[in-house]
Amino acid sequence: MSLVETIPSTPSLSGDGAILVPTVVPLALDQSLLLAVDQMRQLGSYQLAGGTAAVYTCRSPGKMTPNEDVSAFVPRTPDQGVLIVADGLGGHANGGQASRLAVEQVVKSLENLDPQVEELRPAILDGIDSANAAVCALGNGSASTLAIAEIRSGVVRTYHVGDSAILLTGSRGRVKLQTIAHSPIGYAVESGMIDEADAIYHEDRHMISNVIGTNNMRIEIGSPIRMAPRDRLVLASDGLLDNLFPHEIVEMVRIGPVSRAVVRLAGEAISRMLTESANVPSKPDDLTIIGFGLTR
Repeated sequence: MSLVETIPSTPSLSGDGAILVPTVVPLALDQSLLLAVDQMRQLGSYQLAGGTAAVYTCRSPGKMTPNEDVSAFVPRTPDQGVLIVADGLGGHANGGQASRLAVEQVVKSLENLDPQVEELRPAILDGIDSANAAVCALGNGSASTLAIAEIRSGVVRTYHVGDSAILLTGSRGRVKLQTIAHSPIGYAVESGMIDEADAIYHEDRHMISNVIGTNNMRIEIGSPIRMAPRDRLVLASDGLLDNLFPHEIVEMVRIGPVSRAVVRLAGEAISRMLTESANVPSKPDDLTIIGFGLTR
């Protein structure tokens, strides 16, 4: 496979400044797509793994340093592919370098796999281990989160390190999968000690206990889950989860085309980042969202 990097050079906006939704583009089976960009004004929408994936990314409003989020799509067969989101840790040295290196290592591991091999779990785990070793070897204190979804014949399996999120919901709003943030607050929510309404405002929400770039990194692997035709899968950096509650994300993605769902999520998250309110969360941050839904 060859790695293709896209950097949109001409923003595409509607007359009112809304994000435009382009035509869905099929991804060639011999090309991985890596997105390491500051700002997308035009949503990316692609065919892979038997469905449609839409992606949007932008750096934090008012931020002068580059966007530290990186994402990628790795098509394998018409019914199999991998989605990746990484978030370089803000406040750490070279967060963007760490997130890009992490994604590149996972993509490389998948590219080196024999095309006839259907089982991707070993290659993904090897890629994550390689990513951790490569970021540690930088020796500059950089780190990154990593969220990965493998899709094969309508079955999704997740792998994650850190607090970038993966969520799977049905069309009626039932959450079929939601990853646990590897953080003190994430574990407190999972144990019932803190509810989500309080957690999103907690002063320690930014603390992470497990990242790419440490000697004690660990990988959380989800169980395989079969997607229904109208299910929606979302991978996102914490720029989304720090500004929208999980139930709001579910409501925005469960109805309509996946591309429109990502536009709704991005628009609302950015709006909240720009306007502080006592009634809703507001935390400016880099933002990356991938949405996926089956088409057959």
